[in-house]
Amino acid sequence: MTTESTAISTSWLVPDWPAPANVRALSTTRQGGVSRGAYGLADGSTGGLNLGTHVGDDPSAVAANRARLARSLPAMPLWLEQVHGCGVATAEHGDAGSEIQQADASISGRPGDVCAIMTADCLPVLLCDTAGTVVGAAHAGWRGLCDGVIEATLSRMAQRAGGMPQWLAWLGPAIGPDAFEVGAEVRAAFLDRAFQHEQAEVDAAFVAVGQGKYMADLYALARIRLARAGCTQVFGGDTCTVTDADRFYSYRRDRTTGRMATMVWLEA
Repeated sequence: MTTESTAISTSWLVPDWPAPANVRALSTTRQGGVSRGAYGLADGSTGGLNLGTHVGDDPSAVAANRARLARSLPAMPLWLEQVHGCGVATAEHGDAGSEIQQADASISGRPGDVCAIMTADCLPVLLCDTAGTVVGAAHAGWRGLCDGVIEATLSRMAQRAGGMPQWLAWLGPAIGPDAFEVGAEVRAAFLDRAFQHEQAEVDAAFVAVGQGKYMADLYALARIRLARAGCTQVFGGDTCTVTDADRFYSYRRDRTTGRMATMVWLEA
């Protein structure tokens, strides 16, 4: 399977990971919708697939974009109010009018429920067990990643799966290591929370660029936390939202911008 698939849309990404056949997933880009201007295509023309209702886009355009997306899904996704924390919700069958839950991850063990994370530089992490009984999606900005959102999500998934599940993970489009400049406090926060055997790996994920600044590898940091939680089969993690303006929204690059969605669900 290639990372892009025409089975859904030529502009959407289909994760290239060895998930069970009943686990389905996709990640949208900025292409394929009706938004315009800062929420449109890279040149500002109409055609952006902004899915965020909270970023200043025309609400009718967002509704149209979400309706386009829903045609390729078994149900409307569980949209979350993401707060850069570690809260984990349980996805319910889609209802556009249902109350928005405040959480940064969702899980499901029921076919047809769509777990969704919206991003524009933060790291979307898709998760499933190798038996295909439970799926999850986590919003891993640096704060949530540092505080344990991945571990919290896998813990909830393990409760649902039972036994001793084996995990698979796919890391979606996010700010890459050559674009993510952070302060010394970010490095210190990860080192403070690192186990002794993780210290060298965490330290290697930060490259000093002078004046107390570092380039941070969000993908490497996520792999460390996934391994801590028992997931060593990790795929993806090679796409930068900041440097690929044609395909991706980026808050770090543009500030005023749209949001993409990365989703996973179980088929019956």
